[in-house]
Amino acid sequence: MKTNKIFATAIVALGLLVGASSFAQMKEKTVEVGGAPMYPSKNIVENAVNSKDHTTLVAAVKAAGLVEVLMSEGPFTVFAPTNAAFAKLPAGTVETLLKPENKELLQTILKYHVAAGKWSSKDIVAAIKKGNGKYSFKTVSGGTLTAWMKGNDVYITDENGNSAKVTIADVNQKNGVIHVVDTVVTPKS
Repeated sequence: MKTNKIFATAIVALGLLVGASSFAQMKEKTVEVGGAPMYPSKNIVENAVNSKDHTTLVAAVKAAGLVEVLMSEGPFTVFAPTNAAFAKLPAGTVETLLKPENKELLQTILKYHVAAGKWSSKDIVAAIKKGNGKYSFKTVSGGTLTAWMKGNDVYITDENGNSAKVTIADVNQKNGVIHVVDTVVTPKS
């Protein structure tokens, strides 16, 4: 009898704990990306895996062995290309990059989409205005991205002159922020 009461109490406590966690997530200010809410209390990887628009990016992060890095404390600013962005690359590019022998190149390309620190869209726009229309920053790969605006839209341009539009800004994460982009940017080769 006493064991049943202990067991019942443990079940109720577990239910309250799970319920409280779910309730806390419900109260968070989320942004929907790829049909899924992105929770500020979760890290970049925990959120990205739920976006149906970022399955290629998630597969690439896994193939590059960068999951643990993007789950770490950070903070990071990630310019996250959608599946449609990857589809713009020449045929066979993604498949080639995902091969084990191309892991280092894939890591470089993915790290080129990441800046150290948490750069909100407000921070980026302020830096662009202060920089007379452009702001260049270093990526984790050591390359440079240049941010600029066209109307109210923020773009990033890579070292090869390719530009990506930020389509969803300020997707806050526990360890940084994601800005969804419509094009894969690449470092100078």
